[in-house]
Amino acid sequence: MNKKKNRLIKNIGLLGGSFDPPHKGHVAISLIAKKKFKLNYIIWAITKKNPFKKRSSFSLNERIKMSKKITISKKFIKVKYYEDKIKSNRTINLINSIKNKNKCNIFLIIGADNLIKFHKWYKWKLIAKKCNILVFDRMGYKLKSLKSVAFKDLGQKNLRFINFKKVNISSSKLRKI
Repeated sequence: MNKKKNRLIKNIGLLGGSFDPPHKGHVAISLIAKKKFKLNYIIWAITKKNPFKKRSSFSLNERIKMSKKITISKKFIKVKYYEDKIKSNRTINLINSIKNKNKCNIFLIIGADNLIKFHKWYKWKLIAKKCNILVFDRMGYKLKSLKSVAFKDLGQKNLRFINFKKVNISSSKLRKI
């Protein structure tokens, strides 16, 4: 009976961001997370505006269209915009909304650059309690992320660094091209 009950619980990946623009690095970490953690699917939760950045280069609709195009052959990736529906751009509110609708474990997928600022996220400690946090290294960020407030506070029990063959690309670099 317990085995049957456990099958009903989904493992959902959550990769949030501005996706300004989306790129093969986003796809690569989604593929790795799905395989390594047996995720049923991954939500790319596109935000209207990254609270740590001044503005987006592409409109929200353009970023949604580009994200859908780059993931068209990856049926396990669901491109979504939730902010109007949940009336918030806070990660914790999105997590609560997803958990209210699904019996699930959430795997929050972030880059090491995000871990450096993670302690500035709204209710970051609660996020860490409600999710498995998967940290993907980005070129030049691992040492800083290991010295971050969040890493020192949460430690290895709430965070998992994922080893993978890095894709040396970023939305910032693509915007400069």
